[in-house]
Amino acid sequence: MTWQDPVPFLRGTAWLDTRGRALRADPADLGRLPWETAQRAALPIGVRLEFTVSPGTRAVEIRYRAAVPDSSQELRDVAHCFALWEGDTCLRETIPDPAEETKVTIPLPPDGRTGPFTVHPPESQAPEILGVRAVDGTLSPAAPRPRWLVHGDSITEGWWSTRPAHAWPAVAGRALGVDAVNLGYAGSARGELSIAQQLARLPADLLTLAFGTNCWSGVPHSAPLLYETTRAFISLVRQGHPDTPLLLLSPLLRPEAESTANALGATLAELRTAMEEAVRDLAADGDGRLDLLPGRDLIGPGQLADGLHPDDAGHARVAEAVAVALRQAAAAAGGRALTGT
Repeated sequence: MTWQDPVPFLRGTAWLDTRGRALRADPADLGRLPWETAQRAALPIGVRLEFTVSPGTRAVEIRYRAAVPDSSQELRDVAHCFALWEGDTCLRETIPDPAEETKVTIPLPPDGRTGPFTVHPPESQAPEILGVRAVDGTLSPAAPRPRWLVHGDSITEGWWSTRPAHAWPAVAGRALGVDAVNLGYAGSARGELSIAQQLARLPADLLTLAFGTNCWSGVPHSAPLLYETTRAFISLVRQGHPDTPLLLLSPLLRPEAESTANALGATLAELRTAMEEAVRDLAADGDGRLDLLPGRDLIGPGQLADGLHPDDAGHARVAEAVAVALRQAAAAAGGRALTGT
């Protein structure tokens, strides 16, 4: 059996380097990014394989290279977990022995189903997919879907979701039937204008911005500063996407920050209000395809795993709300209907 080039099968990709590895920031523009953004962008968060098979195909094989977790690493046994999905159902998880370069064989349903199927690799181990092939059959890339760019912080990246497929952009992407491109950067996403310019250069059918939480603590903003930053960020994105439906999700609940002032005297509640006012003002100024989803009441304290990041139930709730908002935005724009799975 001949190995096939994996690139046509990859989804959730923003940029590829010369070796075909998925990157989440423009490799020609890394110098303008904060170091933590560039570091997180090297991880293939949300990148997956989507394919169909011929009837009777028994399995798919994936050859890959990935980091080997230290023997003391928590959850080491599932660090190389490959999850096979069909629609909104996880069919199986396959966990090979960790190795720097190896292959994994993932059995397919024995009833002749042809897909499309999705495989979520173990993104935390920075896997580089080297080849794919079918066992006793043929393998083809899945049909392309509308492209959804999602920018945010560690919450968007999927922190505290138990599997990559449970992060809210992945869940909402399945519900909407779109190709979700996860551009969440843990510790970052403070309205960096260089990121806005990179988003403007990427093809997109839908856009979602979910930044601002780190503007309370990591690099503190005042409310007026975040208001102007939000306007500037959206304006730069609009230079590349003047008519694309764009949804801004304001910061989710963070109990410790809601009424606690940061170093510039702003609470998270005040920062959230500033972002929401910026969106409303831009819409009133004529941006008819800009929508707001207030994040404060989407989840409660019981759906926060650590007081900041949602657990799986929290991610699912955010995904549901985002999917509803994007369906409405796409319908209002008169574009392709988002029916999902």
